[in-house]
Amino acid sequence: MIERAKQVFAVEIEGLERTRDSLGPSFAKAARLMLETVADGGIVVVSGVGKSLHVAEKMSAILSSTGTRSIVLNPVQAMHGDLGMVSAKDVLVALSFSGESVEVNNLIPAVRRHGLKVIAVTGNPGSTLAQMSDIHIEIPCGKEACPFGMAPTNSTTATMAMGDALAMALVDAQKFKVEDYAMNHPAGAIGRALVMKVSDIMRTGEHLAKVTPGDTVMDALMAMTKAQGGSAVVVDAEGKLAGIFTDGDFRRLVSERGTGNGERGMALSEPISMHMTKSPLFVYSDAYAAELLKIFEKRHIDDLPVCDRAGRVAGLVDIQDLPKMKVM
Repeated sequence: MIERAKQVFAVEIEGLERTRDSLGPSFAKAARLMLETVADGGIVVVSGVGKSLHVAEKMSAILSSTGTRSIVLNPVQAMHGDLGMVSAKDVLVALSFSGESVEVNNLIPAVRRHGLKVIAVTGNPGSTLAQMSDIHIEIPCGKEACPFGMAPTNSTTATMAMGDALAMALVDAQKFKVEDYAMNHPAGAIGRALVMKVSDIMRTGEHLAKVTPGDTVMDALMAMTKAQGGSAVVVDAEGKLAGIFTDGDFRRLVSERGTGNGERGMALSEPISMHMTKSPLFVYSDAYAAELLKIFEKRHIDDLPVCDRAGRVAGLVDIQDLPKMKVM
């Protein structure tokens, strides 16, 4: 069973590579037409039948969430009144791997009477649908992963990837920003991470352990204990970030020096400036939580100081707080 599964992956990976390598002028024309449509106040209408309708729903969803207004049109329902949802400003993206789906092909003359242009996405450039379209994007993915060569597998994967490629090309062309994405995703962990600012998450006041460079290691530990945190930020006389001292730093210090008197001791009474991480990585308080997540994931740290735009310490983010805020 595992071997069969690997074969499916191999077929679909090869199909994706073949489709990727086929990208050319038709893709660019289709993207430009979709861009012009949205700029003119129109929408991208995506349609298909059977499994292609499910792919159409996914394609339309990714377009809508990334700044390209889109709807799904069931070709059967369209012929019974749903054509009223479209207008001459819109463009139709018709999906049919064979290019011979009767329901989709019957839709084309009807939408043309409404003034829509048609982008066809098929695996057969000689098909009826391809010939009826204004622009044809080919999906040359090869055989299906199904042992009978019938169940849509490789073809649907490649078509979905083509939809993603179109959507991301339009993201760049429309200069769609993370702030715009956040407006479309107000719920869930993704939405919260994109809407919330670092200032909404950071620890402040009595929950922020803060010491000066002249304070001792013991002073830092006491501040951390009082704040119930795993680190202390070190600030200079102007309140600007000078360093950070974490419980990990303390464990390493104790391992090397001990905590009592003697040649290996005196660690607790030494200035924190001797043991802090100087000029540590930090994040601005007005940054989005999504930027914060990227830093934690990339740098593998647990605590991150927060500064205002003047460089003054405003707070601290402990990675343990993020699940509580439901942003990860």
